[in-house]
Amino acid sequence: MLLVLALAVVIWSIGALMRAPIRQRMVMLTILWGAVVIINLTLPAGTPLREATGGDARPWLVLAAAVALVLGYRKGLVWLRARVDEPPPQVATSAAGKPGFSDTELNRYARHIILREVGGAGQKRLKAARVLVIGAGGLGSPVLMYLAAAGVGTIGVVDDDVVDGTNLQRQIIHTDGRIGMPKVFSAQEQMAALNPFVTVRPYNRRLDEQTARALIADHDLVLDGTDNFDTRYMVNRVCAALGKPLIAAAITQWEGQISLYDPANRGPCYECLFPERPAPGLVPSCAEAGVIGPLPGVLGSMMAVEAIKAITGAGEGLRGQLLIYDALHGETRRIATRPRPGCAACGGGEAVVSTDAAMRDGG
Repeated sequence: MLLVLALAVVIWSIGALMRAPIRQRMVMLTILWGAVVIINLTLPAGTPLREATGGDARPWLVLAAAVALVLGYRKGLVWLRARVDEPPPQVATSAAGKPGFSDTELNRYARHIILREVGGAGQKRLKAARVLVIGAGGLGSPVLMYLAAAGVGTIGVVDDDVVDGTNLQRQIIHTDGRIGMPKVFSAQEQMAALNPFVTVRPYNRRLDEQTARALIADHDLVLDGTDNFDTRYMVNRVCAALGKPLIAAAITQWEGQISLYDPANRGPCYECLFPERPAPGLVPSCAEAGVIGPLPGVLGSMMAVEAIKAITGAGEGLRGQLLIYDALHGETRRIATRPRPGCAACGGGEAVVSTDAAMRDGG
């Protein structure tokens, strides 16, 4: 075997001295490898030539398989990098320039990049995007985890609450060991552990309109998973005023709803559909009425999917559609929506949904 390795070194060195292309030198090594394998497969055991070349073909076959794996992996990375370097479509993101990807990131996002609807251009848009998630509870938990896993470059998270033991039945981003920690820092810790290539910006505060305007203006897309109507209406009005798309969901007991509110692109806003808050006591909170644990995971995952679609331009989003999911009976319904004339938030067209469909909690 040492004789064969020495011959390989000699062949490579001579080729280098003669400035032969690497491809030609690889061909010569392949010929040498083939000859060694043939000798070990055809000559009887104990033959001096066979013994000088290792005496067994199996190690050489294993070596060839290992080399093939390494070369295949390198070719795969080259192919992924070529897809990432495709010119991206024009995007409305805050980040300038073309974000690059390390080999580790290419490997991490490979399943996105090979999707025709996402590809390298879409993954670049995700990395350049700045998304604000309001609420780190039941809905916020899967949203934040999946946005981080997807490689959204900058994720802001707003919440003024702390982790409580009653949250852990459904708020999967938090852990028992972080009870008492502010939810935004608990979420940041979990997201950083999942994907160190994204930037998480925690805002441990309750939103007022001034703060909301500053934060929303600094992001491309807003996801609302809050658990109170005051915040929900205020966030909707700020998004409408600033022309920012808003993905909002709500849950109660066994049922949830989600839509993309985007009056800047001829869609309705939240207040178009629900111009008045439900009467007190009509829509009880999760603490009052209960909620099945996986339900916020379902609706939160839908929010993350809609966010990725909105950023990459993949598929058809929920602009002008209200999707209602009934977990108890395994049913999903879609209701077409449109702007409401005289809407106080966006001054849009006409709504077709009554406020009785409104739900309260983000879990």
